[in-house]
Amino acid sequence: MYVVSLDQRRHEAGDLVPALLRRLGDVGTVVPFQRARPHTVQGITADPDAAVAAALAGLRGGAWSVGIGVGPVRLETAADPEGRTGLRADGPGTVQAHRAAEAAALAGRVPVCVAAADPADAARAQAVLRLLGRIVAQRTDAEWRVVDLLVPGARGQQKVVAAELGITPQAVSKAVARSLWQEEWDARPAAARLLQLCEPAGAQGSTRNPSETIHS
Repeated sequence: MYVVSLDQRRHEAGDLVPALLRRLGDVGTVVPFQRARPHTVQGITADPDAAVAAALAGLRGGAWSVGIGVGPVRLETAADPEGRTGLRADGPGTVQAHRAAEAAALAGRVPVCVAAADPADAARAQAVLRLLGRIVAQRTDAEWRVVDLLVPGARGQQKVVAAELGITPQAVSKAVARSLWQEEWDARPAAARLLQLCEPAGAQGSTRNPSETIHS
């Protein structure tokens, strides 16, 4: 399991949680991304590709640090002090997520950290995620307007995007090249595979009550 914790870096920018949750809405999860604390969003996924997607969504714009904890997670129904029912998540995956989030908060230009039972495996996954994170963090708003309309693997779409944005296909092509969009998508599977290798052998997660609230 992959517990992804995202912490807002600059609180003076206001509450950025709602916008981040919209960006994460299409990411496949076991427990959906939700506000865990005032400036923290957390979700749990069993899919390493989804963990990569969530991390890159958080690194976009430089407003969030991202910690990914890899390991088994136990989910139990629990009631908070106000009587609301939700899910309590614990286990090695949540412990590793806490460690990763703390390290990411102190990281430099690309604040993403991975923690797992094997530090060497975690370091390899983290290194590739930081390279990908640097790509998405450096994109301009103009480049994002183009690449947000692209679908990985689809052919002949640059003319459609150009028409929708009212620019030339050549301008779209240049934006795609400058943004390293194709290189990002070519490298995402490598990052996901390295995260998968961080999983302890035979580790199993839970999928109980995925729509309820996390209490960790």
